[in-house]
Amino acid sequence: MRDAGGPTKSEGRVTYRSMDVVVAAILMGVGALVMVGSYELGAGWSPTGPDSGYFPFYIGVLILLSSTVTLLITLFTKSPNRTPFVEPKQFLRVLQVLIPSFIFAIAIDYIGIYVAGGLFIACFMWWLGKYPLPKVVVVSVLVPLILFVVFEAWFLVPLPKGPLEAYFGY
Repeated sequence: MRDAGGPTKSEGRVTYRSMDVVVAAILMGVGALVMVGSYELGAGWSPTGPDSGYFPFYIGVLILLSSTVTLLITLFTKSPNRTPFVEPKQFLRVLQVLIPSFIFAIAIDYIGIYVAGGLFIACFMWWLGKYPLPKVVVVSVLVPLILFVVFEAWFLVPLPKGPLEAYFGY
């Protein structure tokens, strides 16, 4: 709904203001965690220079302070931004990328990065890109194969492998 000349109201949706509060609170926690961990490492100054946690401690302080300022401004502003943070259609598009990405990350542990990557590419090309199946097959096979040669043979960087690579002796 629109007010007379005003911005769209949230109508029960997550607003920019609520997201600002949540993100600021999470970052405040991250800053505090960094500070505690850095203090345990040693956040002081020794005769030979800064201790291991000296610089990370002050980075944590900056994160905590800036997040606190953001939280306070968001909570006490006279005109908070109450427009919807994301529309349902936009959120659906985000989920169309997020869910397959999450499945891809889990699949790496079980079938290796190359097979999981090929399936991930095939999924996106066919489902979201609407490419014809022959193109999907060629690209989703060639890209992981090229990456395998580059990382495993040329750079000698071992990446997570699954049963298929084990079958071929890698």
